[in-house]
Amino acid sequence: MGPRFRGDDAAFCIRGHAMNPHVRPGVIAAVAVLALDQASKLWLLFVFDIARRGAVKVTPFFDLVLAWNVGISFGWFQNDSQLAQISLMIIKAVAVIVLAIWMARSRTLLATIALGLIIGGAIGNVIDRLRLGGVVDFLYFHAGAWYWPAFNFADSAICLGVAAMLLDGLLSRRVAPQAKGREDLSR
Repeated sequence: MGPRFRGDDAAFCIRGHAMNPHVRPGVIAAVAVLALDQASKLWLLFVFDIARRGAVKVTPFFDLVLAWNVGISFGWFQNDSQLAQISLMIIKAVAVIVLAIWMARSRTLLATIALGLIIGGAIGNVIDRLRLGGVVDFLYFHAGAWYWPAFNFADSAICLGVAAMLLDGLLSRRVAPQAKGREDLSR
């Protein structure tokens, strides 16, 4: 007979293996990023009508623009062929599956939320590719001759998630030697 679960525990198990208790915040982070990303793009395209308005100066260093990204992050590997788009979507789908498994096995709340941010952002950009043929980028920062390629909330969440994963790794490395020292003392 398999393992028994009480109440909500069954919602946090897969094939009888308990999932970490931090999965729910990770899923919430992914859904929140996805909703914010898609809502902002739909508003910009269909309510604000950025295509008709053109670039809109918001501050001296920030504009709203409409940029279609058919490549990967920051416009790298621009290629709008159908084979390239399908290949990018397959790679992203595999990455999302791997990240979801990693999230389910994560040991810290910070890592789980970070993975949720990355997953939500990746799914948001895949939806753009499927629905619109490219990713909608619209946040454009600049100062004099310096500029940053246009990006969106999904890209921001992915970058924030990666930074949080790095921070989690650094914090875990600091905690691990201390925990090992306490373990050695208890023997």
